[in-house]
Amino acid sequence: QVHLMESGGGSVQAGGSLRLSCVASGYTDTGGCMGWFRQFPEQGLEWVSRVSGGGETTYYTGSVKGRFTISRDNSKNTVYLQMNNLKPEDTALYYCVAASASWCAGRTGRADFDFWGQGTQVTVSS
Repeated sequence: QVHLMESGGGSVQAGGSLRLSCVASGYTDTGGCMGWFRQFPEQGLEWVSRVSGGGETTYYTGSVKGRFTISRDNSKNTVYLQMNNLKPEDTALYYCVAASASWCAGRTGRADFDFWGQGTQVTVSS
């Protein structure tokens, strides 16, 4: 069983930066596709970004391209989300997610990921 633990959330002013981390336990050496979703207040879930098992391929939703960077360190079983130039509309509960398979193409829905963390809150004030 894979367990995901997020950290790094907090409160920042618009234009600021945060780095989210997610440590995975119970994964194989290479790991599977991992990523991040976010839950807006009183709204639905949105896929944010994902990275393939080897870290060679990354994907981003349009609203965060150029501002967020996903990466992973498989030696530490950790995936990161560097968030720069944060905006109030980025305020959400951010979830780390992981799939059993290493490939990431097309994985943007809740059902595309097998494991979910508990979430870390990001609040951006104007």
